[in-house]
Amino acid sequence: MSGPLHISLDRGGELLTLTLARPKANVVDAEMIAALNAAVVEHRGGKNLKAILLDAEGPNFSFGASVEEHLPEQCAAMLKSLHGLLVNMMESYVPILVAIRGQCLGGGLEVALAGNFLFCAPDAKLGQPEIKLGVIAPAATSILPHLIGRAAAEDMLVTGRSLSADEAKAIGLVHEIADDPRAAALSYFDKHLAAKSASSLRLAVRAARFDLVQTIKKTLNEIERLYLDDVMATRDAVEGLTAFLEKRAPKWENC
Repeated sequence: MSGPLHISLDRGGELLTLTLARPKANVVDAEMIAALNAAVVEHRGGKNLKAILLDAEGPNFSFGASVEEHLPEQCAAMLKSLHGLLVNMMESYVPILVAIRGQCLGGGLEVALAGNFLFCAPDAKLGQPEIKLGVIAPAATSILPHLIGRAAAEDMLVTGRSLSADEAKAIGLVHEIADDPRAAALSYFDKHLAAKSASSLRLAVRAARFDLVQTIKKTLNEIERLYLDDVMATRDAVEGLTAFLEKRAPKWENC
């Protein structure tokens, strides 16, 4: 069986392309997280690297994280590995361009949020639906308020509704809407990044993200603990996850 991620160095080794390769869902499970993390860690120190392009095979970017891995016996390890990946992405200090088609939900959107610029197809839907399963999204809770403001972030996080590409662009979450988001991301690289010094780009991204990265690292640990100690101690969290896996409506008891 082929791996969950396709990796290539393009533009003369200046662009690292990472393609989620488990369509149509491209679930961000333990295997996908490990593959992404290994690729980022291996290549981020390359002297000539100027950017990372993250895209996906199939009609959807990602349906989200593995629900099975959110269950009590696995969730601590899952959160640790996912949050480690996101921090490593944010500390890669090269611009990360994300090309999104179709659904970009849950853990899939959290991975995208660790990037710098999101390029979306007109049909893209971006959302954090965890609340519908009785749980929360620790990484998105940490990152979204810094990207789109607290009111817009709370709207996404407490309703679980998905935003259209137009809505996401209007609140500053999406950089550009294009029929071919991958081509748009490549055009952005060629027009705005390719001629720059790789070392200068790294320092510019590091400086621009300094406060964000320091804040996210602190709040991620705190919200991860809230998830494990408080959210997963509720009956409804387990019920929501179990109901999803059993393909039935959850029976909430509000406790």
